[in-house]
Amino acid sequence: MPARDITDDEVAQRATEAARLTWPDADVDTIRRLEGGVSSLTYAARLRAEGTAQHVVLKFAPPGLEPVRNRDVLRQARVLDSLAGLDGFPVPRVLVRDAGQPPEVPPMFAMELRPGQAYEPLLDVSDEPPSAREAAAREHELTRALALLQSRTPAQLGLEDEPVHGAAHELDRWRTLFATVDADIGVGHDDLAMRLAERIPRDIAPRLVHGDYRAANALFVGPRLEAVIDWEIWSVGDPRPDLAWVLMHTSPSHVFHPDRSADDLEAGRLMPSVDELRTTYVHARMSHGAAPLDVDDATRDLDWFLGVAHFKVAATIAVIWKRERKRDTPDPKLVVAAEGLDRVLAAGHRALDVG
Repeated sequence: MPARDITDDEVAQRATEAARLTWPDADVDTIRRLEGGVSSLTYAARLRAEGTAQHVVLKFAPPGLEPVRNRDVLRQARVLDSLAGLDGFPVPRVLVRDAGQPPEVPPMFAMELRPGQAYEPLLDVSDEPPSAREAAAREHELTRALALLQSRTPAQLGLEDEPVHGAAHELDRWRTLFATVDADIGVGHDDLAMRLAERIPRDIAPRLVHGDYRAANALFVGPRLEAVIDWEIWSVGDPRPDLAWVLMHTSPSHVFHPDRSADDLEAGRLMPSVDELRTTYVHARMSHGAAPLDVDDATRDLDWFLGVAHFKVAATIAVIWKRERKRDTPDPKLVVAAEGLDRVLAAGHRALDVG
């Protein structure tokens, strides 16, 4: 069954009905579609109940499709629940959830709308980018929060029943995605995939993995971390992909906006280096009681995981471009990104060369 559209009125009605299971007088209105997330529908709204009102975010699985894998929005709600008590690692609080009757009536949940700015210093554009000092401080804060997250085992977070995926799975995931694109997109990606496959590292103790852990998926007020968001592809497994993803964004090889304002360029001027963020991570893990051997494990073979990070970027851009280039007027940002795929793959090779 193909996906179908869902109207703002339907969104408001579903969310109101779900909210009234907790608050009989609840009402959800002021629906506004949000960008972000590619596998579910995301809206901002107002929830009124018991004489108060608050802004919320609504997440719906696409109507007409089975809510599996990254379309499983209730799985996203589950991980937010599991992290709600982890002091120092803020996530939005889940307020409402409803299983629906999929695929026609999709599952949904509502969470609090946290304040803050989501901004990737070397990639994004904004009318009000952070200062260079704020942007740098955010990277360190995000890295310290990751160290805290990775100090907890899946069992400590109530996620011990999740399947565990290792380094080989991480590579296979993006090789499989690349295999779906046309042969003229990302030419030469097989060469990088082969190099990565020849030296897959030994897995380490599993942890919760966000899957897209970076500043653009976090909300900051000044240098203060308000929430880690966008948990569509979380999993349990070797934790090093999340650390490598943060490190890769200190010097990303991909580009979406070739012309960025002077203020946007200034925001990235003081970005910490890979070594500086690695040091921040190590100190934070030690402060949370990690043994030296555990810290060594968590920072070993990062060159390989950086190579995979660039391969992941290339695969993601490639599969989006496969669809986008069929449009009469492709998104200019994606045209720019697709034109840089050779550069992204070359960065993956360089990461392995350094290692």
